[in-house]
Amino acid sequence: MIRRQRSAAGVCALLAALAAGLAFPAAAAADETDQTAPKVELVLDVSGSMRARDIDGGTRMAAAKQAFNEVLDATPEEVRLGIRTLGANYRGDDRRTGCKDTEQLYPVGPLDRTEAKAAVATLAPTGWTPIGPALLKAAHDLDGGSGTRRIVLISDGEDTCQPLDPCEVAREIAAKGIGLTIDTLGLVPDAKTRDQLSCIADATGGTYTDVRHKEELSDRVGELVDRAADPVVTPVAAEGAQRCAEAPTLKSGLYTDREEFGQQRWYKVAVEPGQELRASVSVAADRAVHPDYGVLLRAVTVHGREIVRGEAAGTGRTDVVSTGLRYPKRESEDETAAAETVCLQVTNSFSAAAGVKTTPGLPLELTVDVVDGPSGHHDVASFGLGRGWWLLGALVLAGFLAGLLWGWLSRWRVAVWRTN
Repeated sequence: MIRRQRSAAGVCALLAALAAGLAFPAAAAADETDQTAPKVELVLDVSGSMRARDIDGGTRMAAAKQAFNEVLDATPEEVRLGIRTLGANYRGDDRRTGCKDTEQLYPVGPLDRTEAKAAVATLAPTGWTPIGPALLKAAHDLDGGSGTRRIVLISDGEDTCQPLDPCEVAREIAAKGIGLTIDTLGLVPDAKTRDQLSCIADATGGTYTDVRHKEELSDRVGELVDRAADPVVTPVAAEGAQRCAEAPTLKSGLYTDREEFGQQRWYKVAVEPGQELRASVSVAADRAVHPDYGVLLRAVTVHGREIVRGEAAGTGRTDVVSTGLRYPKRESEDETAAAETVCLQVTNSFSAAAGVKTTPGLPLELTVDVVDGPSGHHDVASFGLGRGWWLLGALVLAGFLAGLLWGWLSRWRVAVWRTN
């Protein structure tokens, strides 16, 4: 009897161990998914000014609620979304208390659409506008994980909790290097509100949008949430060479390098028959340079013959100059035809201002994309006209026939005139 009990206990323990072994990997996989999932927090201004009825005949608050409901319905499954409010609870006049009025209405995580909508439905315009404190809290809400992180701030007025400047808060968040982007939307904004919200967005590489209609608000917030779900491409460091023969061979992707003033960098790309090479390069002036500069991107054969080029010039009004090129390689009747090695040459004509260090080189970003080319050589652009040659030929023929007809009519009219 004792032996049977022990055997039963042993079987139970084995089953428990197997169940745990099956459960833990699943939990680990779920944790890993959460770590890499994109995160978005919508930060909504619920201050008293949101009662204003100037968006399509309704209040700003009503427009925000409608936009949130539509966005919640369309949020991609992989996005971890949260909602934070500012100015939603405190109705009094004490500034210190009002400037602490920010709370997380819905936690950042897998989205329960019904629960999130119910939380939004309870909101009513109430208090102050503590944008700076809300951004600090929102950045903390999005902490952790390796996926993209984005704050979408919707407000109709300036921060009322100075001296905590929300622009400085945004700069502090950007300086942490955590890859968090803040996009801002101004509801029927005045000049000061527009300037402040633009400053917040610019500090983190985000965008600012003026909103004056319900549809604009819904569409823009939806776009920003969808953008968070887009895959992030991480540039790969590549070191170009001084000559094509020594250059690294690149595949499709995004690459970064450094290029000295007036230097040239070489890279190689293999292009199969029937494929098209698309390449673009951007060189940034990360220090003081003279105002006239340019960038040249050339595709040449291994023997030095130029195939195609792209070039761009700048006059000091922007910090980055970019150019690109396309090279379609025609299909070959020989099925054993080898890939062609195309050499990409990047040259810049930046020159340093007096006293400016020339090392390290200027930041360079190179995009290489090798895709399936046009289905036949007739699709390949010829002298920039492509299939326009058919139209040009038809016009030439029509002009020729019209000239013959006009000449015949003219001669007939002259003959009749002489006869009469």
